[in-house]
Amino acid sequence: MLLYNVHPSPKPLGKQTMASKRKPSSFEVLGGASIAVIALLAMIPRDWWVTSGLVALGIYFYRKSRVATVRPPDTLRPDSLSSPTVLPAATRRAAQATSAVSPTHSSPPFVNVRPAAQPVSVGTRETSSQPYRIPDAPSGYGRAKWLAEGEATTIAGVEIPGGLIYVGISLPTPSGGDDPALINPSLTVASCGSYTESEMGYWPSYSGISSSARRAYLEWLSSGRSDPAADIGYVFLFFYGLERRAVLDAAEDPAVKTEWSVITAELRRLLEIYGEQSRSFRNYAGALLDWVSLAEFPGKAYLNPVPTLPRTYDLPLHLRIALGQAARDGAAVPPHLALAWVKLDPTVALRTAAKRCNEEFDQLFASTYQGTYGDGMLLQKNRTRLKLVYRPASSGFYGRGKPTLTIGDTPDVTAVTGPIKKLQSIVDSVTAQLERYSRYCAKNPDAKHALEGFLLLPVPLWPVRAKEVVLSLRERTAQGVTLVPFRDLIAGLGGQRDIDKPRAVALVLALGSQGVGVEPDVLGGARVPKPDESVALFAIEADAVGATPTPSYQAAVLTVQLATAVAGSDGGVAESELSHIREQVSLWSHLSSNHICRLTAHIELLRIQPASLASLKRKLQPLGTAAKEAIARFMVTVAQADGTVSPAEVKMLERVYRALGVDPDRVFTDLHSASAGSEPAGASSAKGSEPFKLDAQRIAALQKDTEAVSVLLATIFTENEPAEPLPAEREDEPDQEVAPQFVGLLGLDEGHSAFARLLLSRDEWAMDELEDAVADLGLMLSGAIEMLNEAALDHYQIPFFEGEDPVTVSSELLEKLSA
Repeated sequence: MLLYNVHPSPKPLGKQTMASKRKPSSFEVLGGASIAVIALLAMIPRDWWVTSGLVALGIYFYRKSRVATVRPPDTLRPDSLSSPTVLPAATRRAAQATSAVSPTHSSPPFVNVRPAAQPVSVGTRETSSQPYRIPDAPSGYGRAKWLAEGEATTIAGVEIPGGLIYVGISLPTPSGGDDPALINPSLTVASCGSYTESEMGYWPSYSGISSSARRAYLEWLSSGRSDPAADIGYVFLFFYGLERRAVLDAAEDPAVKTEWSVITAELRRLLEIYGEQSRSFRNYAGALLDWVSLAEFPGKAYLNPVPTLPRTYDLPLHLRIALGQAARDGAAVPPHLALAWVKLDPTVALRTAAKRCNEEFDQLFASTYQGTYGDGMLLQKNRTRLKLVYRPASSGFYGRGKPTLTIGDTPDVTAVTGPIKKLQSIVDSVTAQLERYSRYCAKNPDAKHALEGFLLLPVPLWPVRAKEVVLSLRERTAQGVTLVPFRDLIAGLGGQRDIDKPRAVALVLALGSQGVGVEPDVLGGARVPKPDESVALFAIEADAVGATPTPSYQAAVLTVQLATAVAGSDGGVAESELSHIREQVSLWSHLSSNHICRLTAHIELLRIQPASLASLKRKLQPLGTAAKEAIARFMVTVAQADGTVSPAEVKMLERVYRALGVDPDRVFTDLHSASAGSEPAGASSAKGSEPFKLDAQRIAALQKDTEAVSVLLATIFTENEPAEPLPAEREDEPDQEVAPQFVGLLGLDEGHSAFARLLLSRDEWAMDELEDAVADLGLMLSGAIEMLNEAALDHYQIPFFEGEDPVTVSSELLEKLSA
């Protein structure tokens, strides 16, 4: 059945009525509505507006968070921004058809239908057919991650390739906040910054420094952490991360200890670059090295090589353990460990020569130490025991317990001073031997290995080639006297030119120390041989080198010089005459064996380079009449040695007699008196061309007087030729040093200074431990504590330690001493 909606017919309106009922324009309606709305809004209270705004913001952020959690973060990739997800055409058409079936349908006009594997699209307008995925958070956002060695990352556009850092937005510490080493990528970083400028305080933290300092730090990390011009604050900021990883992370996860070798290598590398720049960094890095070095520490560390360790205010723990183990085992301290001890112990005074000539010092110390102690020094097992309490540099450790390690029944040898005093004496002796060479190197840094330089060193430190030459000379002189041109000797040792008197003296001393003597006796005052002149090399005892010539020896030298002059007056020294002179010298029992060896070499030299009578005349003038006559008679025996006296020898004897102030006519009388059973010849016969024939028995009788003549000369003749003193060291030498006097820590004496250094090795000491320490040092505990506190107050207005049992060493004092 059809239903109809029947309405009454409208009443017609007249023209006037139609005009009065004109419909308003749309502009008029909009204007009136706007005025009404404004009026209504003005009536609403301000508090309502504020509340409504807060509610709207809450709804907005809630909706935004719901959208962000539509899909897990691992699917929200940054690359989705450039890779929109486009819906398939069939899907879009189906959605549109569905929306057109019924206008009153509750579904939205656009439905994003896609497979489950497709990314979620958000924020897509109806007019867009390319929805986008939400990107992941940038790398590093989230809980902090430790980047291993070589693991790269990029922060604020700066690529950091080296690893060994913490990156993230959360690395909490017990005291609140995040660890100062944490690099938080969400913090602002300036566009520029210089790591050579200091922009940080004493306790830097990445989150607390300025954005330009963050840029500088990232640039320093990116550059390889190796620029020596970098401010030490950036080095400390990086060090904080190593410290946390090595100590705290390793305590929670033992697997982290496998990284200790990497951290150790990095610490040593940083110390080589920045160790001299900051004593504070050197101390803290050394302490961390001590800590990580205890991983699998060997039971007999004194047998192993000593790693590279910094010199700080205290002896490194590695050495203290190794030395303590040697004392515990009753083992000798080997040379390499003793050397490391003196170079790293802050109480040992190392002067300029030991530092400038480092390699030479090491070799000479080792040889001197072995010569003194053989296999090594033995240490007593003292009462003080080793214990390590780690003192961190990073504020990220605050609120945690003090990391502590005990090292069994190992004594702390730094608690006694006797052994280090003995080593200091060796250091002083070795340094004294190197001082001249050290000054030479300061003036001639490019000629350290030239002959003029290494002549100032002991022979064991000479270059290999020069040492081989010395060894060859020692073998040759063991067979007898060897004559060598002086130029050849210098060239064989690597010399390029003639040497002066000081270098000649150094050469003679060096050869003498190896058992090779040299004539002429430069040490006794003889001039330096000319390059084309020969020197006589002979075997000599090392302890006889440089001995002051005695009057007896000087008289003997004069005697053989006169004898060879007479023997060579006939055109050459006959072998029989030389044999006679050698035989006479060997019979002089008032001379030492070394003097006889030297005289024998001198005779060989006189054979090819005889002394002139004119040069000897000056030496003969001081002698008395009896001595001169005794020499004259001895010369006659020398002339007779070959069985005949030639006319030339007679003339030479006359010259000798004349030089001695003895009547030359007595030559013939003395010669004839030596002839058995003959009467003195007249002057005419004596001056003939026939030589004398001498009786051998008479000659033997005269020879017995030889020693008496030499002894007589020794009592009268007191000097040969005044020795030239070596050039005095200039007083204005830049590194002329006097052996340093002991200056203890805080101005304390030796015993209390050692006690103070021992206490500074850790933060806390029990009273029984202090009792052991003062017992080792021979001190009284109450007086020692009072003296240390007074010294610290005098220097820094800080007490040395606080508390009663245990006592705590002032960390503020330690910071000042480490600076």
